[in-house]
Amino acid sequence: MTQVLVTGGTGFIGSWCIQALLDAGHTVRTTVRDLRREPALRSWLHAATPFDDDRLTVVRADLEHPDGWNAAVADCDFVLHVASPTLRHTPANDDDLVIPAREGVLRVLRAARDARVRRVVLTSAFGAIGIGHPPRSTPFTEQDWTNVDSDIPPYQRSKTLAERAAWQFIEDEGGGLELAAVHPVGVLGPLLGLDDPPSLRLVRRMIEGQVPACPPFGMGFVDVRDVADLHLRAMTDPAAAGERFLAIAGHSLRVIDIARILHDRLGERAAKAPTRELPVWLARTLGLVNPELRLLKHQLGRDLNATSTKAEKLLGWQARPIEDTIADTAESLLAHGIGTKTGS
Repeated sequence: MTQVLVTGGTGFIGSWCIQALLDAGHTVRTTVRDLRREPALRSWLHAATPFDDDRLTVVRADLEHPDGWNAAVADCDFVLHVASPTLRHTPANDDDLVIPAREGVLRVLRAARDARVRRVVLTSAFGAIGIGHPPRSTPFTEQDWTNVDSDIPPYQRSKTLAERAAWQFIEDEGGGLELAAVHPVGVLGPLLGLDDPPSLRLVRRMIEGQVPACPPFGMGFVDVRDVADLHLRAMTDPAAAGERFLAIAGHSLRVIDIARILHDRLGERAAKAPTRELPVWLARTLGLVNPELRLLKHQLGRDLNATSTKAEKLLGWQARPIEDTIADTAESLLAHGIGTKTGS
């Protein structure tokens, strides 16, 4: 088969992409910021799928530094650029996230072009498509772009500007390098290892009893295994070159719908999950003093729906039912001992 570089191999999406590639028979090289995480990553993957250790190479490279990227992409046919800078605290200004994200993607693209990689698949996000717009009744599509001139959170701004820079690079100096972009909505699904992905924290906090009432908004969700599958399709299908692909399972769900699915599928094990939704006016008022609700101010009262029709028709991609994904997410968290704390 082919050799594929996956950036950010210890991340939630990155690790599942590696597993999917190994299952498909590819040889994988992956980047991590800290090589001390290699044993844990190999352990996770061996527990998930049988593979020969020589089919996976782990190398060190950091998006914020130039060293290591030329060696990382050498002799690779494809690159899945999944890694993206994140901060564990609120940035002092947007550039703390925007500059590393934009410069990081350009480092990867330059190295891929110089190594004559055939195609890069960029993991973007719904945050680069559907944020900063006025309310609308129609779902967002790949034709939409987040409005970076509006008051939007720094993470969504960084994803949008990094993807814009990637497409501009391909146009101006790509030298024949192909690019495709995958745009997941909220990513759920089972864990490969002992990790705490930010996208699973809503479900974790629900089953821990830390969400007394659901914030009033709706958005899309998708299974991480289906996101990995879409990356592989976007990597190899000729029709994917130069295209963006949204990944959503069905239609958007309100947060209260997730809680109801947890109650229905897990019974007493989800007894601490909320049973009511906050009125919009109360959520906005509480947001004045509650940092978590304040971060959601752009979503309160909104339904951020999207469609995966393009991926379904062009690439034959299909998402599993989101009810199964939500149940699998909770079961995995519980099996890993996550989500068992008592709510306060």
